[in-house]
This record gives sequence, structure tokens and C-alpha cells, in this order.
Amino acid sequence: MSWSEARDGTLGPILDEAVRQVAAEWTVVREDTTSAQEVAELAAELARAVLVRADDPSALGHPTPSKTTLSRRLLGLLRTKVVRLLKAQQAAPEPTSLIEFLSAFESLSAALEPAWDQRFTDRLSGPDGLELVVEVAHDLRSPLTSILFLAETLQRGRSGAVTPLQERQLGLIYSAAFGLSSVASDVIELARGGDRLVDSDPLPFSVTDILDSVRDIVLPIAEEKGLDVRLVPPESSSRIGYPVALSRVLLNLTTNALKFTDDGHVEMRAEETGPASIEFSVQDTGRGIPPASMTMLFEPFRRRQRERDYAFSGSGLGLSICRKLVEAMKGELKVETGAGTGTRFHFTLELPLVDTGGVLLAPRSS
Repeated sequence: MSWSEARDGTLGPILDEAVRQVAAEWTVVREDTTSAQEVAELAAELARAVLVRADDPSALGHPTPSKTTLSRRLLGLLRTKVVRLLKAQQAAPEPTSLIEFLSAFESLSAALEPAWDQRFTDRLSGPDGLELVVEVAHDLRSPLTSILFLAETLQRGRSGAVTPLQERQLGLIYSAAFGLSSVASDVIELARGGDRLVDSDPLPFSVTDILDSVRDIVLPIAEEKGLDVRLVPPESSSRIGYPVALSRVLLNLTTNALKFTDDGHVEMRAEETGPASIEFSVQDTGRGIPPASMTMLFEPFRRRQRERDYAFSGSGLGLSICRKLVEAMKGELKVETGAGTGTRFHFTLELPLVDTGGVLLAPRSS
């Protein structure tokens, strides 16, 4: 029996019946998606593509339906139905024709497979896409944290003396690892909403300790660029607030200031503006923010127009997260900038005073 005879006498009707059954059963398989009519039309299109490939396996320009998850799912269902219908036939087609027929299914299945970039896109846009991004970010941040610790330990001579050249090279390693770690942290934070306060309740803390901690972290970056990191702590340092969120904001702002400052200094200031309020600011002597970057300064996932556009990274995650965290602490992140005069980010928070025993001295304003 020739292929044309098998197609007209046995295989063609079997394929038509498979299309009919798949369309009829589709609403049972997936009640919340494509209608039975749309499924029937796509299944018929897939059946035609199978027949064309079976007619001439070597022909170029075979018709290929859209490379969608639905197309691949329907083709698999069609193939299953065809095999079951063939088993039920008393007179099976000639083996060669049957092989050509089933091979056409395999050929079409391969043609419907998405490219690797499309597979990645499909995975990211799927229901577990956000979890995948967070997992990748965590996988990046863990080894980067180890690199940061080791680079700082070696640079400060805690494992033995280092030459000036080695100290500079370790500073470069630290800066690069810190930048990557910050991006990973920003991705994780944004996936959580960007405004999640790690401290569920206000805690007593020292503003001066936070400033010192941020300076210790960024000091290798500043030293590599020959910049001074200045601190201006408040007169009354013991406060009630959200130290983890505050540290994250100041660290991000200071890191960004160092990134866009080539000469001079970066200053972190905590200035008392009332009995229970402090204005925090991070000011640099850098080149300032271009006017074109100001309109979307706090937008995440913005595309930079030029390599030197102002952003924490190409994604612009850092500033967006800083603004969300400041707002979660009942403040507002503001910016002042000028070409060649530097940039100043600032925000004011209500932080009641505490005594040495952690007792509230100034009431929190509502």
C-alpha cells in the first residue's frame, strides 16, 4: 500500500477522528482556557502540517503552526489519539507508510519546540517565574558574600602583609563583588515588594552605629577611588525605629554616590530637625544627575540610554527600593542635583529618643 493510499484509506480518517476527539475532550482537559472551536481549528491545522510532512519528508518550507504551549500540547494529544485509534483498527496500514506517518509527528514536534531564549521567557512568565528569579539571585549572593569577606580580610592584612599593588587589586575585587551582590539583593528585595521592613516592630538602635557600619562596608570602594567618606552623626544617637531598613537605604545611596563620584568626598549626615525627627542625607561631589535621567529616576527596570546614565545598575532597582523603604518608614526620599555640583539624596524620619535603658522619651508623632 502506497502512502497516498494509506492516507486516503486509513491514516487520513484516523487523523480526522483524532482531531474530532481532541476538540471534544478539550473542555474537560482545560476548562479555563481556549474554546473547543479554537482548539478544533488549531488541531486541524496541526493535522494538515503532519500530512504535508508525511507526503514529502525532505521538502523545505513545511508549514508550521505557531510555536505555542497550546500547539505543543495539542500535538501530543493528537499523537496519543492516533496511536490508540491505530491499535483499534483491524487492518493496520503498511509498516513503511505508518513509519512515515509517525515520523511526521516527530518532525512537527521538533519544529514546534521554542528556541532556548523562548524557553527561558516562557519559564520566567510562568507561575513560578518570580521564584526562579529569586532563587538565581540567592545563588549569586551567597558566593559573592564569601568573596567580599575574603577580599576585605586580605586587603586589611589580617592574613599577612600585602603589597600596595595587591591591596589595590583586592579593592577592585571587593568593589566588583559588592556591586554584583547589591544587584542580587535588589532583585530579592523587589520580588518581596521592595517595601518590606525586616523589623516588624520599631526597635531601639544607635544612628551613629549605623553610619559607622555603612562606612566600614563601603570604605574599600572609597579607598580604591581615592575618595573620603565623611560622617556627621546626630547629637542624640539612641532612637526608636527600623534599623535594618535604614541601613539598607543609606548603604544603597552611599554606594551609588561613590559610583558616580571621581574626586572629592561622599558625606552621610544625620541632622536633628526636631525633638523626635532626623533628616538623613547622602551628598557627593560627583557630576550630578543629567536632566534626562530625572524623569524616570525612581522607576525600576528602566533602560539606560547611555552608558553613563545615572542608575544603580542597568535595571535601576536600587533607587526604586530605597524610595519604597523610606515610604514604609513614613518618609519621602528627595533629591537635589546640579551638573558638576554633585547630588544630595535626603529624607526625614520620625525617630523618638530612648534613654540607655531603651525607654521611650519622646512620643512618636502619628
